Amino acid sequence: MVKKKLTMRSKNKCELVEIGHPFLSVRRQCELLGLNRSSYYYRPGAESDLNLKLMKLIDEQYLKMPFYGYRKMTAHLRRSGYPINFKRVRRLMNLMGIQAIAPKPRTSIPGKGHKIYPYLLRNVKITRPNQVWSTDITYIPMRQGFMYLVAVMDWYSRYVLSWEVSNTLDGAFCLDALNSALEKHGKPEIFNTDQGVQFTADIFTERLKDAEIKISMDGRGRFVDNIFIERLWRSVKYEQVYLHEYETGFELMADLASYFDLYNHERVHQSLNYQTPAEVYGVKMSNAVSLVHSA
Repeated sequence: MVKKKLTMRSKNKCELVEIGHPFLSVRRQCELLGLNRSSYYYRPGAESDLNLKLMKLIDEQYLKMPFYGYRKMTAHLRRSGYPINFKRVRRLMNLMGIQAIAPKPRTSIPGKGHKIYPYLLRNVKITRPNQVWSTDITYIPMRQGFMYLVAVMDWYSRYVLSWEVSNTLDGAFCLDALNSALEKHGKPEIFNTDQGVQFTADIFTERLKDAEIKISMDGRGRFVDNIFIERLWRSVKYEQVYLHEYETGFELMADLASYFDLYNHERVHQSLNYQTPAEVYGVKMSNAVSLVHSA
């Protein structure tokens, strides 16, 4: 992968982008500024050094104990020597896009007016590739910031069909990942997501409906409804992300491209009878196109 560098002019323009603007999406602001969207989305998000340290500790603990809400997470951090209040922890967990698996008021809230679809996979036997795909977002710690990673996975084979990174939770990068998976691999019968605003947005659900794909959504706070991709996040972080401190989004992307290629084509899974996801999905190594990010 060729690592791209931001020009000083692009950096200055990036500073003009306002996250959470009441009328203009990040995508639209980039268009108005004449800024390549990738130049903005691949710059790590910014927080204080202490908050970045706390976010990494929160992420590590959440992988071990996903049932921790902000109060238990605050207690954990205090026991680790950080005398902070729960309001800060709650803000950081919201920024990271994570929540405890137990249902609680006002969590994983869809956008206003967004439709919630029922969970279609309870007691459904998954017997073939492209029967069910799922997607999810996870927080990625960086040396001086953070990014978000979204991936689309085939449930039967655990094959990672596509992925994207961004420094905001703007739904554009999730739609990009969906479009990439559909273009490269056809379509599933059912597509499963959580109830996050990125996946309940009309532009995302309409893309699925236009392709005649059934939409399934996890129950609120139901960690186990999307368990396979949650296991993927543990593998990505313990086997790749936590072993490095990335400076830029482009460095992160290059290593993720290599990791997902290894994950799909070389890493055997006990649950797959010690086959690789690519073997189970039906992708032949001699003909496979390496899962290298196109951005």
